[in-house]
Amino acid sequence: MVNSAPHAPPRRAVLPPDDEGLANTRIRFLTRETVEPDQVREAILASWWRSRQFQVPADRIDLPYLGDQNLDSPLIHGAELVLERLGDQLDGQPISLILTDQSGVVLSQRTGDTDLHRHLEGVELVPGFSYGEKFVGTNGIGTALEDGRPTHVFGHEHYAEHLENLACAGVPIHHPISGRVIGAVDLTCWRKDAGGLLIALARTTAEQVRQALLTHSDVRELILFQAYLQACRRTTGIVMAFNDDIVMMNDCGRQLLDPADQSVLLAHATQALAEGRRKTTTVSLSSGGKVRVHCRRVPGQREGSVAGGVLSVKLIENDDDSSGVSMPMLPMILPGVVGSAPMWLRCSHEADTSYTRGEWLALAGERGAGKFTLVKGVHQRRNPTGRMHTLDVADSAWETDARRDLVEDPVDTLVIRHVDLLDGDAVARLTPILQQARDSGRPPWVTVTMTQDAETNPALGDLLAFFPRTVAVPPLRRHIEDLKELVPLFLSKHCLRAQVSCSPAAMHLLTRANWPGNTAQLYQVMKKAAQQRRAGAIRPSDLPAEYQTIARRPLNRIETMERDAIVRSLEDADGNKARAAQLLGISRATIYRKIHEYSIVTPDR
Repeated sequence: MVNSAPHAPPRRAVLPPDDEGLANTRIRFLTRETVEPDQVREAILASWWRSRQFQVPADRIDLPYLGDQNLDSPLIHGAELVLERLGDQLDGQPISLILTDQSGVVLSQRTGDTDLHRHLEGVELVPGFSYGEKFVGTNGIGTALEDGRPTHVFGHEHYAEHLENLACAGVPIHHPISGRVIGAVDLTCWRKDAGGLLIALARTTAEQVRQALLTHSDVRELILFQAYLQACRRTTGIVMAFNDDIVMMNDCGRQLLDPADQSVLLAHATQALAEGRRKTTTVSLSSGGKVRVHCRRVPGQREGSVAGGVLSVKLIENDDDSSGVSMPMLPMILPGVVGSAPMWLRCSHEADTSYTRGEWLALAGERGAGKFTLVKGVHQRRNPTGRMHTLDVADSAWETDARRDLVEDPVDTLVIRHVDLLDGDAVARLTPILQQARDSGRPPWVTVTMTQDAETNPALGDLLAFFPRTVAVPPLRRHIEDLKELVPLFLSKHCLRAQVSCSPAAMHLLTRANWPGNTAQLYQVMKKAAQQRRAGAIRPSDLPAEYQTIARRPLNRIETMERDAIVRSLEDADGNKARAAQLLGISRATIYRKIHEYSIVTPDR
């Protein structure tokens, strides 16, 4: 709006947001001069400050190329028809319809005007590039996702100067069931064409996508959501529902449980679900309180499938918990064993309880998960001077060794490893020896180890009848937070004379690995890293190449060699991708694509 009075003072409230005053305000901010709060919108000023902290360049657009995205997703399917219909209505208009994932990576871009499309290509607002705030600064996409609310950014409100002639309105897309942000819709046009309807249209589009997602939601999620709502209607207490992909919790839970307590309950429920248990137990929380928990499995659509689990949680006001089973979460001190994650503590307590009760124990879990280490720790805690022997049924002499250690010259603790390898005939030869040991009056404490699914093997039925308790030892990926204790322990074993630690950057990479070989695999990785770094802190470059990437699929031999070459070239170039591409003799676009394809984590520069 223009004031017709020639000497009237300007009124800031009616000036367009990209007027000359705003452009000067942005320059003052970039040159670290004082900017008054009334000179720019509060949300924009806060975003400028974040952009500065992210060290976003204001004089250029330099975005990471993340390659082709997965277009076979519920978000894509839900948004496709909505954006196609709106695109037809806006055909020929200078406006672009943009869909991104939850981190700001552009998934699709529809533009009805050639000039605008060409300009957006020039500023890399095209599929495969991230418009997250930490890369490009203040913009409709990144700032909407950062603030978690609809956001419009016009003209010089953009942090990067190459965007000042654009206007954009972004709105986060929330999953209709879990409520989490899964992406964003953004409408971008020339600044001169922008109006108040831009943000309204973006809001409407995002809501239409959210509604469309309901029709594309996984049946498993819908079944779990329905069970969650039914549980919420039956109680005013804490209700949680979960599966591998989502966690739902009512307001009561969010108000009464801190994040650590939520983790304890989810770990307990995950374990109960895996074991097929449905009962009420008492759980001691990390904050010191106690709750009574009822966990039930929610059946899936197909017979035998599971949609997830639902927890009903009630706070215990007094010490009367006789109706439940106490689940202490106190630390468990076992010699040579570390770990404080709820799932690991739980199996440690159960193994120790088995010893004190004189019960023979079966430990089930993946190879390398720490089953033998756990038994050894319990033995050394309870009977440090006693004899402990181990026999592996994969050895040809196992039957002779079993008779010696159980009957002829009994030891204090015997570990029989890999019993899942026994066939029916071998079980028939072992069970009489176990019976003879039990009848002797003072039998050893016997523990067998096996894979998680061995309990369902009919051939082992007679053998497992001797073992009243089966404890599931979680894989490392289920208690990954224990790496902060496991890594120093393993380094101390490999570096007896030198002080070697693990840098935060290297620890971050280790926590993101899948660890199919569990703690045994971690031990070998730390051994190799210690050979690379004899003193000081282990850095990402000291780790094997495969741990400097986040693998999505197994690589063949040629791909492995290619990945390792890129990792080493990035190290030689101090993380500079352009220089690494020159060293390899490939283009910058190719190295960006390969870094994304192999999920390589680039070293800090």
